[in-house]
Amino acid sequence: MNKKVHLQDLGHKDYKETWDYQEELFKGIIDLKIRNRREAAGLETPNHFLFVEHPHVYTLGKSGDIDNLLVDEKVLEEKGAQFYKINRGGDITYHGPGQIVGYPILDLDNFFTDIHKYLRLLEEMVILTLAEYGLKGERSEGETGVWLDVGTPFARKICAMGVRASRWVTMHGFAFNINSDLGYFDLMIPCGIKDKAVTSLNAELGNSHIDEEDVKEKLVKHFAALFEAEIVLAKTKV
Repeated sequence: MNKKVHLQDLGHKDYKETWDYQEELFKGIIDLKIRNRREAAGLETPNHFLFVEHPHVYTLGKSGDIDNLLVDEKVLEEKGAQFYKINRGGDITYHGPGQIVGYPILDLDNFFTDIHKYLRLLEEMVILTLAEYGLKGERSEGETGVWLDVGTPFARKICAMGVRASRWVTMHGFAFNINSDLGYFDLMIPCGIKDKAVTSLNAELGNSHIDEEDVKEKLVKHFAALFEAEIVLAKTKV
């Protein structure tokens, strides 16, 4: 099993361009797995982890409800935001500046073949990172992602998650609000959940600007430990 994970930080990049790149990596792993099965080639399948920050964009998962987007195309245009229907699970999500988006594109045959465990470990990565900032991140039963003050009237989501998997290969991932403009969440019903708010790391820490590179380092550290992975810095795709 290959537990090397190639880490790339794509910087500020268009959603569709990044989605296409994800699909390219995802398809490459699946094609290799098919070849191994047909030819008994025994070739190693790679694993990837992409960091990216998107311009303002709303994405709707394949099981999502378009009514959870509360504005029309004209308002989106005025806000400088795009909209895409995509092939991950989950409902509607926002991505934008000040948010760390992570896309692990892993062959889970290299780690474990359990999607439930995979999602719980991604949540744990964020929970452990929040703990380093003195915050208690939690899971909310039946609601994927990471929350604060679960079970109280003040419950709020700080990290959304939605993945796609085929032949145990993953794509899409998580969106962790760090220095996000939370006003953009008012244009939708986040993840289709009407009774809970959304927050960000800087809002929780008194609206001070958070060093996003520091957060990424903590996320990678916890990811490597939880997945028992070896992180390899890859050349950034231009």
